[in-house]
Amino acid sequence: MTMLEVQSLGKIYTGRFGGNQVRALSNVSFSVEKGEYVAIMGESGSGKTTLLNILAALDKPTSGKVILEGRDLSAIKEDELAAFRRDSLGFVFQDFNLLDTFNLRDNIFLPLVLAGKGYGEMAERLQPIAQKMGITEVLTKYPYECSGGQKQRAAVARAVITEPKILLADEPTGALDSKSSDGLLDLFASLNREGQTILMVTHSVKAASHAGRVLFIKDGELFHQIYRGDSTNEQLYQKIADTLTLLATGGREHE
Repeated sequence: MTMLEVQSLGKIYTGRFGGNQVRALSNVSFSVEKGEYVAIMGESGSGKTTLLNILAALDKPTSGKVILEGRDLSAIKEDELAAFRRDSLGFVFQDFNLLDTFNLRDNIFLPLVLAGKGYGEMAERLQPIAQKMGITEVLTKYPYECSGGQKQRAAVARAVITEPKILLADEPTGALDSKSSDGLLDLFASLNREGQTILMVTHSVKAASHAGRVLFIKDGELFHQIYRGDSTNEQLYQKIADTLTLLATGGREHE
């Protein structure tokens, strides 16, 4: 079953007063199946962050469509967008985006509070998630009292507690040390095995090597894609590294 369809997506940014135009995306098309784990890679300025923002309904395309479970995101009214994002999408950011004035439990509860859920339901949802994330013992701590790994696992808990259709991750390992990164990637793999659809933008070859498919964006276009198939993480890592070398040296390849 197709979860997400990206159809001929284009994005042009126009400078103030109608000045210079910058084409951030051009004719990008791909689909994501329910339960897939997809990584998006590309050099800085390639358009991958613009793509993620459009998929998150934080920005609108100049042309083309994004369809999530049959619903055209561009057709959603402005006053419905916040509720749509809260109910349908989970977000994990590089810098965690936790509120320092809330402890971890209240940070995780926040989207459910905004959705009008009662405390009993929130507590019931949190218990198995906190246990899975390994943060049960630190739920009463504030972000500034926690390690980067604990903060990012809390951010993942906040993202999945709403049971989103798709989890969008923007450089989720970017602010973590190698041990915390490994733990987070194992966690993502576990969530994906349980059926969570994940779309991750990353610069990290190691992070991307945990995905089932890797899309490469170059100059705003879909340049290439790699499917895991029977490859191990190590074999996929090498394929990704080879493709990034091709990208950097100006090669051209579609698959």
